[in-house]
Amino acid sequence: MNNACDSKLVTIGRITGTHGIRGLVKVHLYSGDDATLRSVGQVLLSRVDGSRHYVTPTGIQGHGRKMLLSLAGYHGINEVLPLVGGDLLVRRDQLPEPDEGEYYWTDLIGLRVSTEAGDDLGTLREIIETGSNDVYVVKGAGREFLIPATDDVVRGIDLDAGTMTVTPFEGMLDL
Repeated sequence: MNNACDSKLVTIGRITGTHGIRGLVKVHLYSGDDATLRSVGQVLLSRVDGSRHYVTPTGIQGHGRKMLLSLAGYHGINEVLPLVGGDLLVRRDQLPEPDEGEYYWTDLIGLRVSTEAGDDLGTLREIIETGSNDVYVVKGAGREFLIPATDDVVRGIDLDAGTMTVTPFEGMLDL
């Protein structure tokens, strides 16, 4: 696959394990919502070994904080074991437009983060899910900052400019 095609792909989840002996896989969906996975006919599976191929979900059910997924053509644990660790990707045009003030993680990763006072904190490298709100991991200048993804801290996101502006609460940048 070429880079032009890759830039139009969005990772929606990862296969984290197997379930039972009949070929079910456990999937962590990054959005927490299975609507996209249910609405697409096929997803691209990018395996740990670098190979890629399309798979067709045939059944999806909730299982705690994860989803259990059955795939067409996979009927036993030995067939799905090599899939563990693989990412599930869809084309960008298969995703619904996010609501106002909502963003896909893939759009946020790589943003330059600065304070309202103009201090450059670095680049948003990772997003951690927590029970109450996500946390942005920002790395730069030999430091790492954990920025809560709340409206009182994140003051602005400009995807076109590739920037995020934050107002840190007292002591947040000292940790």
